[in-house]
Amino acid sequence: MFPTLNFYPNRDPKLRLFALWYVCTLLIIWNILGQTVLGFEQSHLQPIAACIMAIAFSMTLEWLDAVRTAGKPRWSGSRMTMLNFLPACIIPALTCSMFTYSNERLAPLMFAVAVSISSKYLLRAPIGNGQTQHFFNPSNIGITITLLLMPSVGLAPPYQFTENVTGAWHWILPLIVLATGVFVHAKFTGRLPLVLAWFAGFAIQGLVRSYLFNIPPAVSFVPMSGVGFMLFSLYMIPDPATTPLKPSRQVLFGLSVAAFYGVLFVGHVVFGLFIALTMTSVIRGLGLLTAHLWATRRQSATAWQATAAAGD
Repeated sequence: MFPTLNFYPNRDPKLRLFALWYVCTLLIIWNILGQTVLGFEQSHLQPIAACIMAIAFSMTLEWLDAVRTAGKPRWSGSRMTMLNFLPACIIPALTCSMFTYSNERLAPLMFAVAVSISSKYLLRAPIGNGQTQHFFNPSNIGITITLLLMPSVGLAPPYQFTENVTGAWHWILPLIVLATGVFVHAKFTGRLPLVLAWFAGFAIQGLVRSYLFNIPPAVSFVPMSGVGFMLFSLYMIPDPATTPLKPSRQVLFGLSVAAFYGVLFVGHVVFGLFIALTMTSVIRGLGLLTAHLWATRRQSATAWQATAAAGD
């Protein structure tokens, strides 16, 4: 029913490849600065181990899928092919390492990375022409599942992103993240409508909560000034491979994440940002599956009518 994998549906491969390398490079720089300057709480070994795990696990799953389909792994071929296979492995590895905190333990982080990578192969929805697409952001689903299944694992403290900086740098760093994120989505991924809708939706739900619970409006906007929020908003929510292509659907996706977050926040549910994105992705995946089944049913009905007409 879902025969083949397609990691680049309806997208210019060159633009997507540039965006992957752009985000991968920024994450590498950010993690190096975090471990040496900014004040990341994770050990130096954790991001390195996460990357090794992600690359090895991705290559293994890719090989198994190639065996299943009698094809070739995407990492096989030239050195450049192998090199271009790495960003999709490194991005979820560094993201899981950066956002989760498991003290000195490596096992929870390895679990998060394994869930992230395997979700691209196991949790997929049909998109037509016999192709399928993963609908969960790999990093987000890995972090979410790990946080829900392992109570001893928490989110990295938000202060780690600016722990060792002072003065104006508390504002400059979020602005740098904002500028680099807006650039890549406006120029290469086409996901700027989604980002703007998410920001607008977050502001709206904050104002609604302020009105309903008599909270100063400024309190609801405080999270938006943090580096962690900016990273989540610009490098996790608008993942080109797991978000809609049409601008109108992007807007709906961004507003949905914000709406779910507002409801979860009122319900005192922790890890609301990650769970809200997961819930929105579930609905999108079900929507893709429903659309596929409906289209298949219509095609079957049309074929039956054509056969019946030919018989007459």
